[in-house]
Amino acid sequence: MDYIELHKLYKENALFGRYITLKDIEPILAEFSSEIIGKSVLGKPIYKYSAGSGEIKIFMWSQMHGNESTTTKALFDFFNLIHSDNEIGVKLLEKFTFCFLPMVNPDGAELYTRENANKVDLNRDSVNLSQPESQLLRQTFDEFQPDFCYNLHDQRSIFGAGVTGNVATVSFLAPSYNEERDINEVRSKAMNVIVAMNDELQTHIPNQVGRFDDGFNLNCIGDRFTSLNVPTILFEAGHYPNDYYREFSRKMIFIALVSGLKYIYENDVVDNKNDKYLQIPQNNIVFYDFIYKNVKINYDGKEIITNFAAQYKEELIDEKIQFNAYIAEVGELKGKFGHYQFNAHKMSYFDDNGNIPKISQKADFCLGKDNVFVNGLKK
Repeated sequence: MDYIELHKLYKENALFGRYITLKDIEPILAEFSSEIIGKSVLGKPIYKYSAGSGEIKIFMWSQMHGNESTTTKALFDFFNLIHSDNEIGVKLLEKFTFCFLPMVNPDGAELYTRENANKVDLNRDSVNLSQPESQLLRQTFDEFQPDFCYNLHDQRSIFGAGVTGNVATVSFLAPSYNEERDINEVRSKAMNVIVAMNDELQTHIPNQVGRFDDGFNLNCIGDRFTSLNVPTILFEAGHYPNDYYREFSRKMIFIALVSGLKYIYENDVVDNKNDKYLQIPQNNIVFYDFIYKNVKINYDGKEIITNFAAQYKEELIDEKIQFNAYIAEVGELKGKFGHYQFNAHKMSYFDDNGNIPKISQKADFCLGKDNVFVNGLKK
């Protein structure tokens, strides 16, 4: 199957970039048979969309962290597929019954924050259920009684697949159900699906799929649902070179969704592929957005050669996300990689703030006489 072409056919072009809010998805949801199941802290509607008539029940939710929108875009691409006359879309509706919550945290989406309006991380509220959004998610789970859960998220550009300098464009996790991180039949089913998705993704992004840490926390929704004996898969849409709008990552999530579901209905997911799952390299924090090497600075009256790094902060300004680069670390930067790297070859550092790179200052500076950097990038 040509998954790239499939995504091209069904990509929802009305959704683009990182800032995806209710006003972006509501006109599209109006085309489907969605329903409002409750409201957020600030009174925004939370939508549920159901589709399919198959025996296998799949529960998917996205944007429980408001500033993690890539998988929401991929979900709407997927909606377009299953509402087409494409053979795979028709088959998916025959084999599965789907329940989707495409935006669990609409307040956080509008504010572009991880937390909800009460500053609660909904992915740490699975036991207390203190927030209306958490309660709606759990209520939907209890009523639907899914066979698989898909927990859809974004991860920051700091993650690599292992420690070899390969960015983690997509990462997965089969969450633990106990402190010992034991593998039972429930976790094993999730692992098998992840292995199938990874096999397909390796043909598109070789060595750029990671495995998220499986430390147990019952307050996390994935760990909670796994402990309730439902195979749960965490999806993390990550960075791809020059893809800060996460449009390429969106495509990879779509491919993972379709290929994984195809695997479920075509295969016996009780097969043991745990070893292959554990061979997926673990996510590691090894990346900065910018690294500058071999920079000459005057420190305490002495000239030294050092390195420094800068990292983007995603800042919501006038309803647009701006990527503003700030200096994040100065020193050896051992084991670190940059999505953008510049070798200064011992050129001197200059700025308007003492001519020494300082943590948290804006990444506007010069290296030598001719290399001017604004917001981290060379002009």
